[in-house]
Amino acid sequence: MIEDFKSTDTWRVFRIQSELVEGFETLHGIGPAVSIFGSARLTEESFYYKEAFKVAKLLSQCGFSVITGGGPGIMEAANKGAQLGKGKSIGLNIELPHEQRPNKYLDISLNFRYFFVRKLMFIKYSIGFIIFPGGYGTFDELFEALTLVQTNKIKSFPVVLYGSEYWKGLIDWLKNSPQSIGAISLEDLNYFVLIDNPEAVCGYLRNYLTRLNVPLPEFHYE
Repeated sequence: MIEDFKSTDTWRVFRIQSELVEGFETLHGIGPAVSIFGSARLTEESFYYKEAFKVAKLLSQCGFSVITGGGPGIMEAANKGAQLGKGKSIGLNIELPHEQRPNKYLDISLNFRYFFVRKLMFIKYSIGFIIFPGGYGTFDELFEALTLVQTNKIKSFPVVLYGSEYWKGLIDWLKNSPQSIGAISLEDLNYFVLIDNPEAVCGYLRNYLTRLNVPLPEFHYE
């Protein structure tokens, strides 16, 4: 009987509820946080791994908490940078068929079974997204955020695409295909910005908070 119940949708509701409660209780009060996304496959030798480390460290020193998917690659680089910057380093890991182990640079680590609960935590507890080069999972988070902004489900949510060389092809395609036939508007292309410099990322996000009259986090350089 117990096994039968655990295979029902009703049981899944309880599992989903427990993930929501744990996420809300753990992440409440982390302060202004930025989520950083990017490929799990990039190694320490990668240019973008090194850039993610620099960006996260600077953001941490600027007073932001840093949230990632908690895994390897760009996520590891960002969490490592956040820890060395003396800010909160947070990982929201996901259970996958091919096991994804949390990286070792996490101050707070949560593990999720359901993608949609994990996505909610990224959106709810971030003041913006920084998207480094990545694959399908990275694109998923990018277009999820852009869709929520486009449909006014969230407002004034900064989305930074880091690395103009990598993202140029996608942006050209958006202009030449969806936008050219009217599937998206010219205004929709303003929902993200291209940045290639760690200092510019921090400045952009702090200016965003200033425009909203939100108190700025304090710098804590070493």
